[in-house]
Amino acid sequence: MKSKPVIPRVQANRDTEDAVGYYLGEGATSAALGFIDALEKSYSLISRHPAAGSLRYAGELNLPGLRFCPLGRYPYLVFYLERTDHIDVWRVLHGKRDIPAWMQEEPEPFDP
Repeated sequence: MKSKPVIPRVQANRDTEDAVGYYLGEGATSAALGFIDALEKSYSLISRHPAAGSLRYAGELNLPGLRFCPLGRYPYLVFYLERTDHIDVWRVLHGKRDIPAWMQEEPEPFDP
């Protein structure tokens, strides 16, 4: 299967910036760099194998096809939908967060 480009939405990029900012604020530069590396690996995986993510929250959130992929040793989850020509990354959330609550927010379009 051909890989698809991974396109994070504005909020997914904000989530990523918040996570990196948290690690840097804690003085954990290596953790911040490791987080970025884990995110890139996750994006690479879902680019090549979009069906690899779990559908666990798809029914609960009433979003058919919504999948998530964990970030290895980091407690974050990448939420995405496979589209015909790309992977639409909606959020990058901490696994302890109230996942259904994020659906109350309107999804924003892609970064310009």
